[in-house]
Amino acid sequence: MSKWNLLLFGVYPYIALAICLLGSWARFDLSQYTWKAGSSQMLNNRGMRVASNLFHVGVLFVLAGHFVGLLTPASVYHHVISTEHKQLLAMVSGGFFGLLCLIGLLMLVNRRLSDPRVRATSSTSDILVLLVLLAQLVLGLLTIVASTEHMDGSVMVLLADWAQNTVLLRPVEAAAAMAPVGLIYKLHVLLGLTLFVLFPFTRLVHIVSAPVWYLGRRYQIVRQKI
Repeated sequence: MSKWNLLLFGVYPYIALAICLLGSWARFDLSQYTWKAGSSQMLNNRGMRVASNLFHVGVLFVLAGHFVGLLTPASVYHHVISTEHKQLLAMVSGGFFGLLCLIGLLMLVNRRLSDPRVRATSSTSDILVLLVLLAQLVLGLLTIVASTEHMDGSVMVLLADWAQNTVLLRPVEAAAAMAPVGLIYKLHVLLGLTLFVLFPFTRLVHIVSAPVWYLGRRYQIVRQKI
């Protein structure tokens, strides 16, 4: 196993998570009024609801599938389904909801870049996070294509070993599990980890937002009387 493999898949996950947690805490503590989704729906509502619903439904199911699929030990899911059938289920369901997500995301990207009013109010991070999500989604769909070459679920087991060893604080074992997998999977994992790095600095923070904090913070002065 190379040092680069250990660094990228054994050490980088903890660096990304530390930046995500510490950066989110610092932003919430120092700049609560920037902690928002920054919706532009009021600027142009045309097709927004369809695009947003397709994207959010798709991404929620994809994330749930990743969470359950990667972190459920084989000794648990083997009581219900075999490794081969689990991979087939992941490919079919992930492909369906991934395509839903892709359609919605492409609509959102097009709206963000082509509508003059929306583009004028968009920050660099708004555009960046959409493009990174698009790249990550395309990589994820390409992994489904790559998975057709090994329907025995062997690569899926290695990816699960990486995720579970990472959670159990075993960086060496995690990196070793990633060493033999194909480049497309490694790129997908690395870009996914990079999203954790970007999380505190973009509108992605609204994923973990709840309005209960609004009850305790001071009013925001938008306009003063003259």
